[in-house]
Amino acid sequence: MLKSSYAIPALPPPGNLETVPVFKALAKANRALAELKGRAATITNQGILIDTLALQEAKASSEIENIVTTQDELFQADLQLEGPDSPAAKEVALYRDALKLGYDRLLTSGGLITNRTLIEIFRLLKRRDDGFRVTPGTALKNDTTGEVIYVPPQDAREIEAAMSALEQFINEDERSPLDPLIKMTLIHHQFESIHPFPDGNGRIGRILNVLYLTRAGLLETPILYLSRHITRTKADYYRLIQAVRTQGAWEEWILYMLEAVADTAQTTLALVEGIRNQMASGKKRLRDELPNLYSQDLLNNLFRHPYTRIDFVVKDLKVSRQTAAKYLDMLAEKGFVAKHRSGRSNYYVNADLVRLFLDVSGGR
Repeated sequence: MLKSSYAIPALPPPGNLETVPVFKALAKANRALAELKGRAATITNQGILIDTLALQEAKASSEIENIVTTQDELFQADLQLEGPDSPAAKEVALYRDALKLGYDRLLTSGGLITNRTLIEIFRLLKRRDDGFRVTPGTALKNDTTGEVIYVPPQDAREIEAAMSALEQFINEDERSPLDPLIKMTLIHHQFESIHPFPDGNGRIGRILNVLYLTRAGLLETPILYLSRHITRTKADYYRLIQAVRTQGAWEEWILYMLEAVADTAQTTLALVEGIRNQMASGKKRLRDELPNLYSQDLLNNLFRHPYTRIDFVVKDLKVSRQTAAKYLDMLAEKGFVAKHRSGRSNYYVNADLVRLFLDVSGGR
């Protein structure tokens, strides 16, 4: 049996984690998160942010695992129309669903993040019915050279014990003097080092990040577009994770993650502001140009579903298919959406909103 190359430590690790550089980075990250939380609250229908930004986070997180899809493929998959399917887009949509599942469990569990929830997320994400690893032989390798970089715990009982200790650390608030952002960086490293699942650990670990920030009250909803920074700095991410294991380099790891939070809070804020501004201008245009058609529910539909279809409008507005089709065609005639056809079905694209996502993701 392979022998683990790192002894999973008790958390928090010994030593001073709150150094002067860390305090400075903490202040920056907390300010950015506070601004994001405040601005996001101005959008009354939080489902718009959860649905649209969770899908963007899913796209960025999946790219870290080399699951790459385009915005068009992603939104097309969400429409569930007949036609060719994109396996990558389906994988990304599963991540979005897994993130939303975790958030639902957070709300119904009294704010706890449990191992049961993480196992549910794994089962949804990977479409299988097992849980933590029970079979030895897992080793993390360099994708290019095949060299073994890290061997996580191999024994099922050790994995179970380490995850039980991590669950307790995540949910104990009164006994933890650490700033929640520092605690998040420790949780993420510990989870990735335990590597508890047979597959999908990277994506589940990134879901855990944003769920924890929501649990800690730093976000109202899990909308932080955190994986974008990790995607852009993937080599640093993996190098610094390993440096903690081999050199105890906690400060460098914490600083990296705090920079990721600050950077992606600003990016997510730009998305939230863009959505808010587009909704305000869309509301005014609807009232001016199609006053008999305007409703807040219709406006919400166009932003909750950047690619929408008749069925979505029927469900959201509680109208007939004929009425929903009429509404969407009138919106297309006035340029609020662009009408497209796939097979025997029509769909309608909020092009300005999709363009906003493309601008943030670098055009892909």
